[in-house]
Amino acid sequence: MIPCKLAFIGGGNMARSLIGGLIANGISADNIHVADKQPDTLESLNSRYPVQTFTDNRQAIEGADVIIIAVKPQQLQDVVKKLNPDWQQQQLMISIAAGIRIKDISRWLDKPHASIVRAMPNSPALVEAGATALFANENVTHQQHELAESILRACGLAIWLQDEKHMDAVTALSGSGPAYFFLVMEAMEKAAVELGLPQETARLLCLETAFGAAKMALESGESASTLRKQVTSPGGTTERAIHELEDGGLHGLFENALVAAALRARELADELGQDHHA
Repeated sequence: MIPCKLAFIGGGNMARSLIGGLIANGISADNIHVADKQPDTLESLNSRYPVQTFTDNRQAIEGADVIIIAVKPQQLQDVVKKLNPDWQQQQLMISIAAGIRIKDISRWLDKPHASIVRAMPNSPALVEAGATALFANENVTHQQHELAESILRACGLAIWLQDEKHMDAVTALSGSGPAYFFLVMEAMEKAAVELGLPQETARLLCLETAFGAAKMALESGESASTLRKQVTSPGGTTERAIHELEDGGLHGLFENALVAAALRARELADELGQDHHA
């Protein structure tokens, strides 16, 4: 990790996860500032990590190399506008607010040459198993690219996009994706209970099966299609179940679901990118 000073604006769950990962990776808590308007949030954070806390965002960013905006998307515009007077040209901004495009952040900051990275983490980042997509504007230097990646890697996978418009597809896949898997697990558990298994037995078997399948997929290097074929014996129970799922239109359902999520992501980005007028 490149030595640097970090300022978090917003001390909620995602910020807390990143802070925990960064400290575990060797970043000194002394080099982490956290600003939040809720004293209880800061107190809770301080009980776990000896970071420096502030209720004033402008004080928190003073001397920081990287400013991580971790507020709700609806709050981001006002937060960014108020940072303008204290913004230093060499500072890197990383926004983890879902759905807000870099061009809108840049307009609100009103610093044409500001280095901005947009990040889209997902909820498993809260247990350091996240999948985060990153996109940088043209002002971000090579060193800042590396810095942004190392920060987001503190809570899982970090992968760069070459085109910001792909963020809508990322939102549909990895952003919303955990809920799809939870839904599949929910359906499998329910079916297992209806087949006579006790609720807790069904839950534990389903959880471990999901975890094991993901681990196999991660570690084998094979495609999901290849792995599925390897565990599907001709004429066996798995093949019969797969036929039921495919006959029920599973592939089409997932395609429709991701298209709908991507479309909604685009709509929300348009809405959130509109200027507020005091």
